[in-house]
Amino acid sequence: MSTTFASGPVRVRVPATSANLGPGFDALGLALGRHDEVTAEVTGGGVRVAVTGEGAGELPADERHLVVTAMRATFDELGGQPAGLALECVNRIPQARGLGSSSAAIVAGVLAARALVVDGDRRLDDGAALRLAAELEGHPDNVAPCLLGGFTIAWTEPAGARAVSLPVAPAVRPTVFVPAERGLTSVARAALPATVPHADAASNAGRAALLVHALTADPALLLPATVDRLHQEQRAPGLPATAALVEALRGADVAAVVSGAGPTVLALSPVPAGFVPGTDWRRWELPIDVSGARVSRGRL
Repeated sequence: MSTTFASGPVRVRVPATSANLGPGFDALGLALGRHDEVTAEVTGGGVRVAVTGEGAGELPADERHLVVTAMRATFDELGGQPAGLALECVNRIPQARGLGSSSAAIVAGVLAARALVVDGDRRLDDGAALRLAAELEGHPDNVAPCLLGGFTIAWTEPAGARAVSLPVAPAVRPTVFVPAERGLTSVARAALPATVPHADAASNAGRAALLVHALTADPALLLPATVDRLHQEQRAPGLPATAALVEALRGADVAAVVSGAGPTVLALSPVPAGFVPGTDWRRWELPIDVSGARVSRGRL
């Protein structure tokens, strides 16, 4: 299969995401209105990556950059590698905070590479793009909302990841509390036990099902719907400030959860005007991104 590359740059805009949403461990996710933008172009040789915003001066500017890694994997799927690549990344999603920065980079890379291949959409349809992104990330709960937008339910079959996106009730207006400290998903996963009690698994199954109803139809049920017994308490010793903020918000009747693996906290119901999380937290009220990743031609 020969590969012909498109001329000129392509631009990909990808949203931040929050995964798990409490009881929906590795399955539920939400796209949020804060975006990274990547402009990519095929060149005559070499790899150049320019990063501004979050991660500038820290992220690699060569083949090791995660967007490039995802692009390389996608070009392999599409039949061939270009001679060179030039990327411009404008990052607004905080790195290693539980808001899907790695998934955003992977999705941006997959879609940018697909757009740079003539008939790439035909060779790699949206379902295949999701499967590839989930394979690169290791789980589909963040890449699914990043790709599809809205509130997503993701699962994995023998052939790979699948997902559906559902509309969210208009009354749901997320707030995120982002700390200065960072967290690593690998460390957070290492804190989880190999097995869980049957009662805890059953509890989470019921709450996750209730959460689907609460997010799509009845936000008044968000507080009981976000009760988790599988991962948040187990990870709390490694994220004491996050655990304390979640407890304080829930004590104020706010449906608060750990965003992904943390340390960001996500509130799915209104936060009282007088609530003060402390000086170490950035507080953002973010709309739900209903469109997911978008691809266009040209530069920023």
